[in-house]
Amino acid sequence: MGEEKTIALNRRARHEYSIDDVVEAGIVLRGTEIKSIRAGQVNLSDAYARIERGEAWLVGAHIAPWESASRDNHEPKRDRKLLLHRSQIDALLGKTKAKGLTLIPLRLYLGQRGRAKLELGLGRGKQLHDKRRDIAERDAKRQLERDVAELRRR
Repeated sequence: MGEEKTIALNRRARHEYSIDDVVEAGIVLRGTEIKSIRAGQVNLSDAYARIERGEAWLVGAHIAPWESASRDNHEPKRDRKLLLHRSQIDALLGKTKAKGLTLIPLRLYLGQRGRAKLELGLGRGKQLHDKRRDIAERDAKRQLERDVAELRRR
């Protein structure tokens, strides 16, 4: 099928959380959901993942209903099961319980075989001063790049 195609990014995730580890997971979907995903009608901004009864679940992700579907359309914000190996689920459960980390969806993409995949980040919430420091570093880096470009033009 080719290369990966990013469908949706969770831009707020890297701003709100410092991401320590990243895991790839498959998603259990219905037919109309994969059609909406391929059309790019996905929002991950309020989504998170949790482990419940030994299974991983994606909660709060919005996949728009498929317009052409009739009565078999899906619920836009339903919980969706994530496909992970048992060892991955156990490791993630241990880290979220012990260290107070959160599972945040970072991006949704179509893998090489056309299957929807979710990139999950294991992150810790940032404090306000951490966010300010990140913004200041980003601004300083931008200013430095501007100064270098100005010197090259001379």
